[in-house]
Amino acid sequence: MRKLLSGLLATTTAVAFAGSALAADKVLIANLADLTGPTASVSKPFTKGKEDAAAYINANGGIAGMQVDLDTVDYAYAAPRAIAQYKKWKSEGVAVIQGWGTADTEALVGFVSRDKIPYYSASYSAHLQDPKAKSEHTKKAAPYNFFAGPSYSDGARAVIQWAAADAKEKGIAKPKFVYMGDNHPYPNAAKKAAKGYAEDLGFEVGTDIVYSMKAGDFKAQCLSLKESGAQYAYLANTGGSGISLLKSCDAVGADVQFLTNVWGMDENVMKAAGKSADGVVFPMGAAAFGADVPGMELVKKINAAGSNEAHHAVHYMRGVCSFYYMKEAMEWAAVNGGLSGDNIKKGMYQKKDWVPAGLEGVCPAGTWTEDDHRGHMDVYVYQANVKEDAAANATVPELLKAGTIGMTKLFDAKLERKPEWLGL
Repeated sequence: MRKLLSGLLATTTAVAFAGSALAADKVLIANLADLTGPTASVSKPFTKGKEDAAAYINANGGIAGMQVDLDTVDYAYAAPRAIAQYKKWKSEGVAVIQGWGTADTEALVGFVSRDKIPYYSASYSAHLQDPKAKSEHTKKAAPYNFFAGPSYSDGARAVIQWAAADAKEKGIAKPKFVYMGDNHPYPNAAKKAAKGYAEDLGFEVGTDIVYSMKAGDFKAQCLSLKESGAQYAYLANTGGSGISLLKSCDAVGADVQFLTNVWGMDENVMKAAGKSADGVVFPMGAAAFGADVPGMELVKKINAAGSNEAHHAVHYMRGVCSFYYMKEAMEWAAVNGGLSGDNIKKGMYQKKDWVPAGLEGVCPAGTWTEDDHRGHMDVYVYQANVKEDAAANATVPELLKAGTIGMTKLFDAKLERKPEWLGL
C-alpha cells in the first residue's frame, strides 16, 4: 500500500510540475475581434491574419521559446464588452493585446497605460500616436498604444493629395470635397485632418453627409451628395456599408470620385459592389496577398500553417504585419530584462525603417520613438478596378485571375512628420 501511495504521489507531483512548466512555456496574447458586428467584414480577414501568424510562429519555436496562447474574443464592436473583456484578460496575466476598434481602443488608453500592457490596435486613429500627450488634439497620453500602418488621418491626407493632382489634371479650378461617414469615433477620427488638409490644397469643403456603418439604402444621402456639386467624396466607414453606399449613389447617378480609408475597399467590396466600386481610390497599409515581393514566401507559409485559403483580402496582410511587429518587440524584451510591458514597449523603439524579418515588401518600413508613435509616414495609394458586375457564384480568386476585379498602385505618398499633425 505504501509503495502504491508513493507511486501515486510521485505521479501527481510530476503532473503538477509538468503543468507548471507548460504554463511557464506559454505566453497569453489577447486578440479582440468583431466577428458578428458592423465591422465584421473587415475584422474577419484581419483576425485570420493574426491567428495564422500565431499558428506558424508556434510551429516554428514560438516567441522567445514560448508557445503563443492566442485568446480570440468576439466583442461584436461593443465598447463596453471590450472593457469588460480587458479586465478579464488583465486578471489572467495577459502579456500583450491585439485590439480592434477605435471607440474601444480609445476607451482603454488609460487602462493599458496604467497597467503597462502594450496594445496593438486595428484602430489607426491619430490620437493613439501621441505617447506623451504633447498635442492639443490628444486627450490622453498613449504610451502603450501601437499600430502597424499609416493613421486614418495620414491615409486621408494621402488620397486627398491624389485628388488635388487629379482635379488639376482635369482642369477643375475650385474642386469641392465632402466628408461622409457615421457619427462614431472611428469614422470621425480623420475628419478634422481630412477637411483641414483638403482646404490647404485648395478644395471647397462641403457639409458632412452622415450614413450608417450598417448596410442600408443610402439613396437619400447620395441625392444630397449629388445636389452638393462635390466632385470628390471621402467615405470614412468600413467596406460593409460602403457597398450599399456605392450602389445607392450609382443608382441615383451621383457621378463623384470616391476616396476611402484603409478599411473601405478590398477584393470583397469590389465583388459585391461590382462596377459601382470601379475607380475608388484608397490607401493600403501592406502589400496585397499574392504580390510579387520577397516577403510573400513567408506569408504563404503562414497561410499554409493556419487557414490555408486560396486568397485573403488585403486586411489579412496587415493582421500578419501587426503580429510580427509585436513578435519582434517581444523577442527583444525577452533578452533585455524579460517580457514586461515596459520592455515590450521599449522593444518597439529599437529599430528605424523597420520591416519584420522575412516580410520584406509586405509590411511598410516603420519607425517608432518614445515621443512619436507615428510609425509609418509613407502611404501606398491604390485604385480599385472593376470591369463588370460579378456572377453571384464567382469566387474572388476567379475574379482576380480573370481580371474582372483588381487594384492598381497609383503612387506612394510621402508625408511630412509635421509636429502640428501629431495626434491629429
